[in-house]
Amino acid sequence: MKIWSDSFTEGDMIPPRCAFAEMDPDSHVRLSSNRSPHIAWDDVPAGTQSLLLLAHDLDVPAVGTDVNQEGRTVADAVPRQDFYHWVLADIPVCLESFGEGLFSDMVTPGGKAGPLVPFTIKNGTEHQLRHGVNDYTGWFANDPDMAGEYFGYDGPCPPWNDERVHTYVFTLYALDIPRLPLDGRFTGQEARLAITGHILDEARIFGIYTLNPGTVPDLIGQPS
Repeated sequence: MKIWSDSFTEGDMIPPRCAFAEMDPDSHVRLSSNRSPHIAWDDVPAGTQSLLLLAHDLDVPAVGTDVNQEGRTVADAVPRQDFYHWVLADIPVCLESFGEGLFSDMVTPGGKAGPLVPFTIKNGTEHQLRHGVNDYTGWFANDPDMAGEYFGYDGPCPPWNDERVHTYVFTLYALDIPRLPLDGRFTGQEARLAITGHILDEARIFGIYTLNPGTVPDLIGQPS
């Protein structure tokens, strides 16, 4: 199975327009367009009954003491953990792509609604996709201005003082079941566990992103 994106090139920077935040010379960061990236796929194996899309950051600091603190840096050696940015389940096998901005086109304080995602295929057939909650749900839990259930896609927002450039992996799973065996609200971790034993094939693409000008100097001033 193959997967690709017209929004970014494999291994290159995810564009700021597809991120939750972008660099700002005065305040370190500012909110960005938060557009969900274009994702396309091919060569889905025979017997596939549905697809699952997960996107996660491999490099989120496991300890947040120094995150976004003036006069400090998040050392590259700090232990890291996964952070899910997108969980999309029950994708029908008749689909081959999602356009950029289809599932997110701005930052929504408190999060976008879910889990149900009404979706009309080109022939007019309606199909019910489902979004899981991403990990901004926990990240903003104690922020009165941002707290809420963050369903669907919300893009990169790594610490602006992190020495490490973050890697974001988009993985598509071909499943032998027509529906993810979870009900109600579910997370990326829960979705990944639920498909154990049901994966016929998988494909992944990755991009990178940083909000630290010192890690990628030639990105300073790059347009969104």
